Amino acid sequence: MSIYDFEVLDAKGNKVALSDYQGKVLLIVNTATGCGFTPQYNDLQALYEKYRDQGFEILDFPCNQFLGQAPGTNEEIVSFCQINYNVTFKTFAKVNVNGRNAEPLFKYLKEKAPGSLGSAIKWNFTKFLVSRDGEVAGRYAPTAEPLSFENQIKAMLSKR
Repeated sequence: MSIYDFEVLDAKGNKVALSDYQGKVLLIVNTATGCGFTPQYNDLQALYEKYRDQGFEILDFPCNQFLGQAPGTNEEIVSFCQINYNVTFKTFAKVNVNGRNAEPLFKYLKEKAPGSLGSAIKWNFTKFLVSRDGEVAGRYAPTAEPLSFENQIKAMLSKR
C-alpha cells in the first residue's frame, strides 16, 4: 500500500485520488480554525507560494477532534482560511485523525511516522512531509513552525 492508493473528499464532497499528486512533495496537515496554532496558515501559505511551481502541494485537513476547534461546515472553513490567511492551497473535508473513525489516510501516515505518543496525533497542526515518490519522510509536531523545516522541503524538491 502507498499514499497514492488513498482517496479523500475535498471540501465540496468530491472524491480526490491522492495518485493525482504523484511526483509532488506533499505537506499534509490536520488543521483547525480556532486553535492557538491557526496563525501557522500564514507560513503554510508562504511556503506554498514559494514552492508550488517546483512541485510542492499542501493538503489541508480540518479536524474538530481537539476541543472542537474546527467548528463550522467545510465551506465555512474554506472561506475563513481564504479571508483571514489568503489560503490558496487545497482544503479537504473535515476528518478525524485519531480513534476508530480516523480517516484511513491519517491511520497510514501515523503508522509510517509515529510521533512521541506512539501513533496518536496529539493536537491540531501536526504535519506530515511526503517525498515525490510517496514516502512519508517526516512528522512535525504542532509546535513546529512550518518555516523551521523549509530546508527539508527544498532538499526534497531538488530530488527528481
